[in-house]
Amino acid sequence: MSDLNDDYEGAGFGQKLDWGLSPAVLVIDMVRAYFEPGAELYMGSCECLESAARVVDAARRAGVPVIFTRVVYGPGGVDGGLFFKKVGALRHFVEGSGSNLGEIMPVLGPAENDLVITKQYASAFFGTTLASTLAAAKIDTLLVCGVSTSGCVRASAVDAISYGFLPIVIRQAVGDRDPRPHEANLFDMAAKYAEVWDEDAVLKRLAS
Repeated sequence: MSDLNDDYEGAGFGQKLDWGLSPAVLVIDMVRAYFEPGAELYMGSCECLESAARVVDAARRAGVPVIFTRVVYGPGGVDGGLFFKKVGALRHFVEGSGSNLGEIMPVLGPAENDLVITKQYASAFFGTTLASTLAAAKIDTLLVCGVSTSGCVRASAVDAISYGFLPIVIRQAVGDRDPRPHEANLFDMAAKYAEVWDEDAVLKRLAS
């Protein structure tokens, strides 16, 4: 790993960015489908849910906005395009299917004043109002929780920095189906697209 770090640093990756004046918490797709044993998309045991709950609680105490995303499709996945066809388990998010797997986990909320954005693709930005909502509120930093690290978290982080918002991915508050893609994507995001912070550091910053 030291050789890999040296290679990336030598190529100029991984310059440090600090969060700005106005953060918000972005909680990506923390719904029943990924956390209920027996569900097709169940990820197994993941501490990210409890970590995200602590971050959300700290953000609310600090008056920092909290934004949730969830996936919702029209009949037959009509608005899901090729992504819906590629990932068969997305059928559980079709509106009116009778499944509750698209519900946000109760331990997180959302609370009355939290914004919930529905999306159809991996990124929280693609085809949604998120960028304009953040810009109007003068938000400059996103504290990112959610699943999965290699999928929707990564896609959202890439789009966030592309739109001019700094994504800070909280290591313990994101999760994946396997530690290998999880760690690989945290490494790559830290090098190119985001800052990766530990939960403790984020909680201390929110408290201050």
